[in-house]
Amino acid sequence: MRVVINGEEREVPEGCTVRELLEWLGVRTELVAVEVNRNVVSREEHATCSVSPGDHIEIVSFTGGG
Repeated sequence: MRVVINGEEREVPEGCTVRELLEWLGVRTELVAVEVNRNVVSREEHATCSVSPGDHIEIVSFTGGG
C-alpha cells in the first residue's frame, strides 16, 4: 500500500501497524516519535495503531550529543 512518510511517498506492507512499519523501516522504536495524519501516536499505541493507504506519517528520531 502507498503512504507518505516524512513527505516521501512510499510502498509499505499492507495492513501493518505503526510498530511493524518502524521495524520494516529498520527504525529503533524506542528512539522515535510518530505522528499519523497529524495525530501523535504514543509508544504504547504503536502495536495497535494500524497504517492505512494514503496515511501521512511523520517519524522523528531523537539523538543525543555532548
